[in-house]
Amino acid sequence: MAEARMLCLALYPDGHNERVLLGELLNKGGAAGKIYRDLTHPNSVAKIFHTKERSGTNRQKLEAMLHNRPNIPTITYKEKEYHQIAWPTALLEDTQGFCVGYLMPLIDTTEAISLDYLIQKAVRRKLGLSERYLDRVFAAYNITSVVAALHACGHYIVDLKPSNVSIYKQNQLVVAFDCDGFSIKGENGARYPAEFVSEEYIYPEGMNQTCEEMGEEQDKFALAVIIFKLLNDGIHPFSGTPVKKEDMLSIQERIAGYHYAYGFWPDSYQRPHPYSIHDYLDKETMNLFERAFAKDKERPTALEWQAHLDYLLNHYKRCKKDKNHVYFTPKGCGLCIAAEKFKIQVDNYKKQQEEPQTVRGLEVKKLVTENLRRKKIEKEQFDKIKYYALNGFLAFLLVFFTFLHKIAAAFKEQLQNSGVFIQFILIILGISGVNKLLHILAPHLPNKKYENILSMLQIYAYICLLIAFLIVNGIPSDWFKLSE
Repeated sequence: MAEARMLCLALYPDGHNERVLLGELLNKGGAAGKIYRDLTHPNSVAKIFHTKERSGTNRQKLEAMLHNRPNIPTITYKEKEYHQIAWPTALLEDTQGFCVGYLMPLIDTTEAISLDYLIQKAVRRKLGLSERYLDRVFAAYNITSVVAALHACGHYIVDLKPSNVSIYKQNQLVVAFDCDGFSIKGENGARYPAEFVSEEYIYPEGMNQTCEEMGEEQDKFALAVIIFKLLNDGIHPFSGTPVKKEDMLSIQERIAGYHYAYGFWPDSYQRPHPYSIHDYLDKETMNLFERAFAKDKERPTALEWQAHLDYLLNHYKRCKKDKNHVYFTPKGCGLCIAAEKFKIQVDNYKKQQEEPQTVRGLEVKKLVTENLRRKKIEKEQFDKIKYYALNGFLAFLLVFFTFLHKIAAAFKEQLQNSGVFIQFILIILGISGVNKLLHILAPHLPNKKYENILSMLQIYAYICLLIAFLIVNGIPSDWFKLSE
């Protein structure tokens, strides 16, 4: 309860200060601090840091933010004010003089949603959000305007991603929270770095950097990724269909390898997503994406994106099939093309589901218990016959090779007359025949034990062939009494 009625000293950038009383907890906040109501100023809230351990560093960073505020205006829409950024308005000290947090404008978070929700079509429908394509273009424009204003002051977001950007549901205006986590430019070249950065939005050259080392290039890359997802119905610019199915890289690994599949040249690793509409985007849009994602290119700035998106908002053609769609080139409406592709795939899937499903050539619905039992009995009987046949054949082979030297002795004269060379050929053919025969038998073995039997039979056959050769060629019979 004591924390709920905390008394703090608010220090404003113009030099004046005042006592402020904090009320109930409004939000547990994120990693940095919690949000409390400002009872002294109804239109403000306070962010109180979880600990005082970094009081000195926090003070310096907040002072830099208070004296280097970006030009991001509050916008009035339908007689209501919309703040676009939760930038500090005053630094807060506790009664002991520690910097414990800051004041910022009160923003009605119930009217704002994560940008992720606007990007994903299924979520838009579930939440009843606008399906107008121009609204997503307008959201992209508003994001670039906020980023451009921050960059003009030398500040960088660094951990720029859709889940860290909020959009007002009614008008697609942007609202940025947790600004104390940005990389802030101070006086005399001082820099108060960001502390977090997220995979799938890290620029390729930053793979070996810490987030403290990242700046405008990181923002330019992440901003381009967000714009691509907004314009291309949620598709990430480094996602796609890998050429080799077994070679699956994460999105960040694809970024590191510059595997941008939507550029002017085909990518070696992957092909574009089947529902991508990049071929129907404005040519200059694709030029800017090429610069943002291809290797050794100068990435477009937030100001360049802002100017281009403003152009798109004023130069488009309305789709005659769907009032929510617009397009920018003579190729037509890419959204309609993608929707048709998706419909065809769904129809094909439904057709497959309606067709009889089979298991090993049998319809699933026919695989009733009785049929399965009958099939099992038939298989057991067949396996039994195969077992006896295999054992009989192996016994025949064993007997055949055991008496091979006697069979060869019956043709001793003919074999001697044929010469040693012909006999070697016959031996080679015999070995080859044994190998092939055993190779044919191998898949039909009932268990592992028979693999050892086949191996021993193979060696035994080789020995018997050698004995037959030696006997035919008059080697003293005393050597082979055991075999006889």
